[in-house]
Amino acid sequence: MSRRLTVFACGVALAALAVARPGAQQTTQFPSEPPKAGPVKDFQVPVPTRFTLDNGLEVALVQWGTIPKTYVSLTVRSGNVFESADHVWLADLTGRLMREGTSTRSATDISDQAARMGGSLNVSVGEDETTIGGEVLSESSEAMVELVADVADHPRFPGTELPRLKADLTRELSVALSQPQPLAEQKFQAALYGDHPYGRIFPTAPMIQGYTLDQIRTFYDDTYGAGRSRLYVVGRFDPAAVEARVRKAFGAWAKGPAANPPKPSPRTERVVYLIDRPGAVQSTVMVGVPVIDPTSPDYIPLTVMDALLGGSFGSRITRNIREDKGYTYSPSSEVNTRFHDAYWAETADVTTNVTGPSLKEIFAEIDRLRASPPSPEELEGTENYIAGTYILENSSRRGIAAQLRFIDLQGLPASYANEYVKRVHAVTPEQVTEMARKYLRDEQATIVVVGDRKVIEEQLKPFGRIVTP
Repeated sequence: MSRRLTVFACGVALAALAVARPGAQQTTQFPSEPPKAGPVKDFQVPVPTRFTLDNGLEVALVQWGTIPKTYVSLTVRSGNVFESADHVWLADLTGRLMREGTSTRSATDISDQAARMGGSLNVSVGEDETTIGGEVLSESSEAMVELVADVADHPRFPGTELPRLKADLTRELSVALSQPQPLAEQKFQAALYGDHPYGRIFPTAPMIQGYTLDQIRTFYDDTYGAGRSRLYVVGRFDPAAVEARVRKAFGAWAKGPAANPPKPSPRTERVVYLIDRPGAVQSTVMVGVPVIDPTSPDYIPLTVMDALLGGSFGSRITRNIREDKGYTYSPSSEVNTRFHDAYWAETADVTTNVTGPSLKEIFAEIDRLRASPPSPEELEGTENYIAGTYILENSSRRGIAAQLRFIDLQGLPASYANEYVKRVHAVTPEQVTEMARKYLRDEQATIVVVGDRKVIEEQLKPFGRIVTP
């Protein structure tokens, strides 16, 4: 029932009560404050059963939940970070063509078989990793393991599908480049990472159209293999039967070359990159700096600082430029992590005529946090939000697999997941300010603005040297 209908129904019920008891005095007492949060409860992520095949494939099996479903996910250290400067999105094209069939199954066969298992199989390419898998009914856990292994180990790379997939990627590129936030992100990451693959977000259309089957097969041979992969099986399944199927289905997969991605060396300076978007009624602003990666002891305090400053709906920057000033609808910040790398950034789409004032308020909130610690009450609310979100994220098969992938990719200790909530609540107000002082250095912040240059350029002059790409 919708909230409006619920209110209406309650009103009808109260009216009926008044009619039934004419003259009765109805007094309702409402609490003056919301109930206090209870004590922090211990939170435990299920401990996986781990083993490694002779070819180097690492496997984690997790019994979780009561619903008879299983999530099977193969993670391969293959992605955009392994692309050369003239092969951007080659990883994406490779992943999509892998889904088009194996030596024994067509794309239709893969879809039909996954559907009969109560699910689907997807190939998802990221910067550092590619995942192959999906969620199925528990009775099909072993069959899904076999299907994932076939897609990973025996891709057919049908040339007949290549023109269509190239057209799809070209169309997606065109759409992305027509939107201000992708343009801002592209320039921001190029400024931070330069010629490193993390600094290359988009290819050109001719680059996509020039890719060949030989290039795709070479990329696959160079970046796929059991020795750089991990398999996660989470849900309700027969552990012995699944392990036996894993060993049979993946046992013959070649180990492949070791994963040695290029190491990033992010840099930043106080520069305003202004990308002209004539006639735009909004400006997209992005402000950020490189920060420490998840292996640092500062990482969890840094994420708490981020949530309090701009990374949650009740954060300071959001209250300032959304609630108080009305400059924007949905500002947000985040600590964006990669393999042993991270940056912090605040992003907002603001009304054109307040582009400069919006930046002024963002930096003002950073400076205010650097100047003095938050109150214990404000920090407690932020920590409760982070802890609650973390628990929700780890309350699904996919969420547990994602957490294990994060821990394994970053090389974090096995205790990380179960200590996370406690470590969040251990962060002090003084630590929050220390993180802001240590990492959010105004004088080094890279600023990117996408908007109508003739309207906003003068507003941006107080914030640093302006560069117009």
